[in-house]
Parts: sequence; C-alpha cells; structure tokens
Amino acid sequence: MRLPLRRAGTLTAAAAIAILVSGCNSGDDWSRPHAQPSPIGTLARGFTDPTASPAPEATITPRAGSWDAVHPSRGYRVVLLTAGNDPQTKTLVTGVTQWAKAEHVSLETITAKGPHQLIPRISTAVALAPDLIISAGNDLVDPMSLVTPNHLDQQFLVVGGELAEPTANVTAADWTGASFRGEGLGMSSTYDPDSFTPERAAAAVRAGVASVLNGLTGIVIWLD
Repeated sequence: MRLPLRRAGTLTAAAAIAILVSGCNSGDDWSRPHAQPSPIGTLARGFTDPTASPAPEATITPRAGSWDAVHPSRGYRVVLLTAGNDPQTKTLVTGVTQWAKAEHVSLETITAKGPHQLIPRISTAVALAPDLIISAGNDLVDPMSLVTPNHLDQQFLVVGGELAEPTANVTAADWTGASFRGEGLGMSSTYDPDSFTPERAAAAVRAGVASVLNGLTGIVIWLD
C-alpha cells in the first residue's frame, strides 16, 4: 500500500534499510554491538610466505586447503551484496549462503536489481556496518571501485572477480576463468563461465574470509 508523503517521510534510516535487506539467518539484532570478530583456528603452511607479509595489491597463490582450519567466531556479521541473474553469480551466491549456514554466520543479503541500484545498494550494505561485505557479480566491480575507497574502515571481499586498483580494505578471491576487473578493461580473454563451479565458489569464500580474519587484506587470492 502506498504511504502518504508525510508518513513516508517519517521512516527512519534503519527501517528503510530493513525494507531493502533480506536473508538474515540467525535472528541477530544488528542494532546492538557485538564482540570483535576473531579467527578460530590458524592458517596452514603454504597460505602465504611466513617470513614476509604480502605487499598491497599483491597476488598470492595459497596451497589448496591451507585455509580450511580457519573459521569466523560465532555471530560474524556479513552482508552478501549481489547483482545479476547469470549462472555464475548464482553459483557464487549459493557458495556464500551455504558457507554462512555451516559457520553460523549472521548473514544479510542485499540484491541490486538494475544498474541504477548498484551504488545505492553498496551504500546500504555499508550503513549496516557488518564485519565483512562480500560482493558477488561482475556488475558490482566498477561501482565497488567508486565506493570502497571512501569507507576504509569497512572490509570487503570480492569473490569471482577483482578490482583493478583495490584499496587496503578490499580483498579478492579469484581464479583463471573468473578474472573480471572492470574499469573498461573488458572481459578477460581467459573468462570461462564453466569455471564457476560450486567447489571453486566454496573455496573462494573460505580462503577469502580466512585471509580477512587474519589481517591479510588488500590482496588477490589466486585459487589455481
């Protein structure tokens, strides 16, 4: 039902955000503070060079499964930001939601429906102040490049793609066949829709989150 203009104007920002958000798995009240998230478990040998932290914007190729023992603390708050109905994006979204359920993550999902919603939906995600915002869908890459440098205290993870020039708060989990970078660079010649498998999506989410939880951010995690 259409609200009268005066009544509509009285909606709080929190209520407006709630209208746009769906998919909370745990019933967590995000308006209340919660404990600082921490990693449970440790990265195994081979995730990165133990003698030197990766440089900003560096690409690391961790040993497969070296992230498996790392889990977020219970109640970890994540916003899944997604755009696009292509099979690749759907596979990534499924990977994130299955991971969140398995790890008892408090998950909110925000979907951008059309180009005009991309930046507003990213702003909505930031306003929720989650522990992490996970982006799934190539349509979000360029808008993320515009928004993320203005919110350096917010951590972002891009799965199945990467930003051309990420700031220290943007981590990516990528692989050959999924290396879309935006900024007019066009689709990579190695782009392969068939490379977006449930196994790769699951690995991207787990490796990316493990890296963020351990303070290894602003880098690209290459999963080949």
